[in-house]
Amino acid sequence: MQSITRAMTVAKVLASHTNEKGVSISVLSKQCELPLSTMHRLLQAMIKQGMVEQDEHSKLYRLGIVWLEYGLKVYDTIDYVSKIRPELEKLSKELEESVYLSKPVGTEAMIVERIDSENNSIRIYDQLGLRIPMHIGAANKSMLAAMPSTQSESILSELVLADKIPDFLQTLNQITKQGYAISHSERTEGTSSVAVSIKDSLGQIIGAVSVGVVSFNLTEERLAFLISKVMETGNNISTKLRSNH
Repeated sequence: MQSITRAMTVAKVLASHTNEKGVSISVLSKQCELPLSTMHRLLQAMIKQGMVEQDEHSKLYRLGIVWLEYGLKVYDTIDYVSKIRPELEKLSKELEESVYLSKPVGTEAMIVERIDSENNSIRIYDQLGLRIPMHIGAANKSMLAAMPSTQSESILSELVLADKIPDFLQTLNQITKQGYAISHSERTEGTSSVAVSIKDSLGQIIGAVSVGVVSFNLTEERLAFLISKVMETGNNISTKLRSNH
């Protein structure tokens, strides 16, 4: 079990450096708090499994292709390619904005897809794989609002101060009534987001569709249009997922 924990720690550190050409063994050793000799053995074992790659020239390490392979298989389990992605692409094209798909992971949500609009030079850019605490942002609140109350309250108890929970639950109740969530400048100043949750055929929350926009040119008419289109997309996806069974 210790080796699995160590391997996952290495993977997380490498994942946090994906914008770079790689990470040296000395940096990995320091950030993972492991001796160089232990780190070297661990990296060699991970390379054999395709979990890590080493550049022949720079000797730097990066994540291996096996993570992409497994990730694509996960996409298939949520009917991603055939049922969800086409709807995201259609929404991005209609709105000319960046569209996201988030997936709940415990007390966080992970961004698992982003479709950018080629016609919009001003983009809200959140990285794939980014994890965001479940109490922050429209997408996450839309998922919390759609969960059974025992589940959402359990998540909130780990993220929000006890005296703030009643107000938060009121917000979730409002989201449930209106069928969508909105956030303004919650994570990034000057941006707004509209989101709806999506469920599978068993009624389980599998994610949220959201659109991120720059706030300075957001009129009430534009916001109403975004809300209607995001809700339409959420309904289309849920209908497609239900029709699979």
